[in-house]
Amino acid sequence: MSEPSSLRKGNLPSEMKAQFLEAFSTPYVLRSVPLPSPVKPNDVLIKVDAASYCHTDAVLAAGNMPPNPPTFPHIGCHEFAGTVVALPSSSSSPWRVGDRVGVPGRAFHPCGSCFECVRGPTTDDPDADEPGYSVYCPNSVNNGISGPGGFRAYAVVDGRQVAPIPEGMSAVDTAVLMCAGVTVYAALKRCKLNKGQRVGIMGCGGGLGHLGLQFAVKMGYQVLGVDAADAPLRLAQDIAATEGKGIRIVDARVELAKDIVSQIGEEDDRRDRGDMGLDAVIILPESQNAFDYGMSLLRNHGKCIVVSFPAEGFHLSAWDVVFRDISIQGSLVGSNKLLREMLQFAAEHQVRAKVKTFPLSGLNDLVKEYQKGEGGKLVIDMSLP
Repeated sequence: MSEPSSLRKGNLPSEMKAQFLEAFSTPYVLRSVPLPSPVKPNDVLIKVDAASYCHTDAVLAAGNMPPNPPTFPHIGCHEFAGTVVALPSSSSSPWRVGDRVGVPGRAFHPCGSCFECVRGPTTDDPDADEPGYSVYCPNSVNNGISGPGGFRAYAVVDGRQVAPIPEGMSAVDTAVLMCAGVTVYAALKRCKLNKGQRVGIMGCGGGLGHLGLQFAVKMGYQVLGVDAADAPLRLAQDIAATEGKGIRIVDARVELAKDIVSQIGEEDDRRDRGDMGLDAVIILPESQNAFDYGMSLLRNHGKCIVVSFPAEGFHLSAWDVVFRDISIQGSLVGSNKLLREMLQFAAEHQVRAKVKTFPLSGLNDLVKEYQKGEGGKLVIDMSLP
């Protein structure tokens, strides 16, 4: 924290580079545009240091993000990190020039008066933010989705939505946690498990999945990671080998869910099918097969946390819900309070994503790499030429 709140126009360039999506299913276009300016009291102008690519970026670019498609030309990326360079002169923001911050997509300029913004923490949701701000505000803008995001050199963000980067954590490591990290961390917390209980992560070798493996085992859970592709499985196996005990990786193409449940029953000395299996499972892939496989791993009274949102939805078995008392709950992102908690947890427990970096000019190369489906996270590192 080195400077008072002030807009120091003289120390900033007049233009910046930004990557634009100009139509669905087209390459990004790099061009120069004027710097955005912080105007509202909570605005913060940051120099973007790293911007991470998320599956939702691919969904949006393909035109599969109803009901609020972006306005073209559009700047994507809803998970990024940077350094504060300016604030409005009238701002009473706690941020100062030079502060390093992580930026999630939700929620830019929430209304502050809707049900979500005023409700605050509840018994069912103790991790919600205090009244006045909510990541679930239906009237807010979402950086990188309904509004411009982080694939640019500078960005105006809402000072209430950002989180301080812990000492020793890089901007690249932070950026990937601003959606992938907080999303899977929040999903794990929604499982409401005690240490020693079992959780499954479907899609364990993807961007969220391989972070989820690390968070889950360091939360003290027994972790079963499931995937069905060679490269993601290799990444998940590397995570399991690095973390030591507590993680088992399964190839869903060769191991049946019923056999895994039987093995767990033997390990736990349980004989009744209803008492055998996982306590919770997190569904990350947009695959009905993954959903069915995950549900089959659960013991009676287990919990299924759904993170993915395929356009056609998921079909579920009424038998599982009624006769096995399986509860199904969605999980989108975490509150700003949870975002900060997640960052501190990641810093303390050395939770890091496997990343591959590209310069801003190489965003289209990054997209091609993403389409290979090899797992991990792909990040724009603004320090690269």
